[in-house]
Parts: sequence; C-alpha cells; structure tokens
Amino acid sequence: MSLIVQKFGGTSVQDINHIRHVAQRVIETKKQGHDVVVVLSAMAGETNRLIKLAHEANPDPDSREYDQLISTGEQVTIALLALCLQSLGQPARSFLGHQVKILTNSVHSRAKIQSIDATRIFETLKQNCVVIVAGFQGSDEAGNITTLGRGGSDTTAVAIAAALKANLCEIYTDVDGVYTTDPRICSDAKKLDKISFDEMMELASQGAQVLQMRSVVFAAKYGVKLVVRSSFNKNEGTLICKEDKPMEDVVVSGITLDEGEAKLALRRLPDRPGVASRIFLPVAKAGINVDMIVQNISADGFTDLTFTVPSNVLKETRKLIEKVGSEVGFDKIEADEDIAKVSIVGVGMRSHSGVAAKVFETLSQNKINIEMISTSEIRISVVVKKDFGKKAVMALHKAFDMAQV
Repeated sequence: MSLIVQKFGGTSVQDINHIRHVAQRVIETKKQGHDVVVVLSAMAGETNRLIKLAHEANPDPDSREYDQLISTGEQVTIALLALCLQSLGQPARSFLGHQVKILTNSVHSRAKIQSIDATRIFETLKQNCVVIVAGFQGSDEAGNITTLGRGGSDTTAVAIAAALKANLCEIYTDVDGVYTTDPRICSDAKKLDKISFDEMMELASQGAQVLQMRSVVFAAKYGVKLVVRSSFNKNEGTLICKEDKPMEDVVVSGITLDEGEAKLALRRLPDRPGVASRIFLPVAKAGINVDMIVQNISADGFTDLTFTVPSNVLKETRKLIEKVGSEVGFDKIEADEDIAKVSIVGVGMRSHSGVAAKVFETLSQNKINIEMISTSEIRISVVVKKDFGKKAVMALHKAFDMAQV
C-alpha cells in the first residue's frame, strides 16, 4: 500500500466547514487505497492572534513561553479534523509534535528538525487510522516545545514524508501551484507544471510564499516527490523535481517580491581582519539569517557594512550588534525597513548571457533605483524602495516574457 503525506495550510482549515472539506478530501485519498498522514497548520489568522496576545502580555516575551503559546493553534485544527473524520466513519488519531517525537534544536521560533521517530505513526497507520500531525512544532532534548518559523508546517510535512519514505507529499494551499510570480501583482502570471528543486529553493528563500525553503531542502536531500496543489479545486498542481534538460531553455522561471526585509548599515567600521566575524558571529548563534551583504571599499582604514535581515528580527539583530559595538568600534547603526527585495530565478541563467544587464536596463527605464545587488548561479536579487517593489516585478515579468513561459 502506498503512503501519501498531505499538508493543509491555514486557509484550508479556517473554519469547521473548511475542515470538513479537508476530511472529505482525505477520505477520497484513503478510498483510493493509500495510507494517509495529514499535517495541519493553525486556522488562518490564529497564529497572528496568539503572537499579538504574547506581545500584549509582555512586549519582549520569553522565547520559551512564546513558543509554548503560539504552538497551540495547531492543537485545535488537528483535533477537529480527527473528530470530523471519525464522524464520517474514518478512524483517525491526532498527535502534537512532541507526541511523534519530532526532535529539534533549542532555537525557539526558528528551530530546525534534527530527527523524527516514525514508530508511533507506523503503529497507528496499521490500525487503518488516518494519522494527523500538528505542523510547525517539535520539542528539544529538554522537552521544551519549539516552533519552526513561518511556513514551518511545510517543513514538518516534508520531513515526515522523508522519515516515512512516503510515495508522495502534497502541499495544499489557496493557490493551485507555483506561478511565474504572484498573480495578485501580475494578472498574466502563469502556473508552472514543474520546477526544479534548485529554482524552488531560491524562490522560497527570496520571499515566495508558496513553500518554506527548508521544506524544499528536505525534499531535495531525501528525494521526496513534492507537489503543490489547491485545496479548493482538483486541478493538477506544480511538481517540484530534479532539474532536466528542457528547464535550461527557460531563462527565468520565477520572480519574487519580499517586503519583509530590513536593512542595517554600520557606518565607519574599522577595516581590519576579524571585525566582520565579531559582527556576524552573535547573529548566527541567535539563528538569524543574514541575506545580502555589501561592504564598501576602504577609505582611511574605515568602511561601511550593509546587510539585510528579516524585518521581524530587526530589533533583536540590532541589540546583538550594539553589544559588540564598543569592542569593534563603529560610528553608528542605521536601520531601514522601507525596502523590498525583488529576485529573478531560473536555471537557464547558467547558459544565457546578458540577464543581469537586462534586469538593470529594465529597472533603469522604469526609473527604479537599485540600493543593493546579490547574485547566485541561478538568481539575481536587487533591493529597492518598498514603494517600487511591485512596479519592479511587473516590469521584469514583462521584460522576460514571463506570461509566455
């Protein structure tokens, strides 16, 4: 018997009627002869509500108690789905992350999965039950509840699929696949039939909201067959798979807009060995992801260092740097949340020249100033003012004929 892992996001379980719809979909899969493990997010808006409560109780909440609180949203949805399935005659059991032994490190709110003990899941599946697991959470060696960050339910689902050696992992969302860009920005955005793991990792890391990046990393590492589909229709979704030759013919596969970044600039930083390490080491230890980094050419033994981090950890990052500021010595820190990051991604960029020039020319023609630039083998990212983010996406989508991909 084949095994399928299905993950349903917050909009798919936003109320009891939607949860009943999920139950029907799960039963359809079960009737096709598959064992089914379901991973659920909290109801749409619930995690935000809990975060708001945490900050009302304490403007600077303790990280352990913060995770203890915001992890409760998934407990509601998994129990409700189990009850709905049982009412329809399908045996089901729900489990929190620690109950199926999803072991993580101890970095609260940004924890990483270290291992999953699949024993209890397999035992429950043998009883003809649908297994329902809370996404977004696990526990560390000390038994403390941890959460995996925004979109963490995707990572839970793919990690469980890898641990169970599932035949398929389906990620159900409110869109029916991966598009060339956000259809809310470009009405002519096109759904992709398939996209490579590398491209999807880049898109996810640069702000695409379809999948959490770590879920794609898991899928690529363990060879999980991964499909993104809509929970509201039965259209074919987008397959995330290994790169094949025809993919190289498409120069740009996707464009993303990330408005959740912030920029920090350290002015007149001493330009000597070891200074950058002193700046970034405490940031790395806190589990904060630093994205784009630009250092100016040294002048009189000093330089400016600018980098971006997620805006929700801007205050935390600034505090960490200020702690080492007196040791390192720099004039001041400047923070800017009025930025947006626009990225173009495509494996075809490896074999096509002139892509960067076309990006810069397009933005120049649209009078959009570039503040920072970062590239990889298959990606070009630029930072612009937030007000110009959507305009940049639309201009680049048109320039690269993305509607025809």
